[in-house]
Amino acid sequence: MYRRWGFVRLLKLLLIRFVRLQGTPNEISRGVALGIAIGMTPTFGFQMVIAAFWAWVLKESKVAAILGVWITNPLTAPFIYALEYETGRTMLGMDFVSLPHELTFATLSNLGWQVILPLCVGSLVWTVFSWFAAYYLCLKLAPMAKRLRVPRWPRKPTS
Repeated sequence: MYRRWGFVRLLKLLLIRFVRLQGTPNEISRGVALGIAIGMTPTFGFQMVIAAFWAWVLKESKVAAILGVWITNPLTAPFIYALEYETGRTMLGMDFVSLPHELTFATLSNLGWQVILPLCVGSLVWTVFSWFAAYYLCLKLAPMAKRLRVPRWPRKPTS
C-alpha cells in the first residue's frame, strides 16, 4: 500500500539519486550543504534555480545542491519558516504580529515588513547553522550511502 504514496516514492528516489552521485564525499557534502543552506532561505519556489545557479558559480555538484534544497518541502516549510520567524522576532525584540482590523494597502505593507524582516534575520542564523550541520553530517554519511543497495519496487505479476 505504501508504494502508492507519492511522498514515500519521492523519498526513495531522492535516496537513490544521493547514492548514485558522482564525486568525492567532500564534493558531495559541499553541494548538499549549499542546497540545504539555500533551502533554509525564504525563497520558496525559486530555491532549486538559485541552488543550481550558485552550484554552477561555485563549481559544486548541481544535483547534490538541488537534492539539498528539498529540506524545505510542503510538509516541512511551515515548521522551518515558523522557527526562523520566531528566531528573528526574538533576536530583534519584536512583538507578535496581529492581523489588522482593516485590510488596506498601507496596513498590509506594514504587516509585510513585520513578518519579512524577522523571517530574513532568523533564516540567516538557521542557514549558517544548517550549512555546517549538513556538511559535516553528509561528510560522514556519504561513504556509507555509496555502499547502500536500494532494492527495486516489487513488480506486479502480469497475467
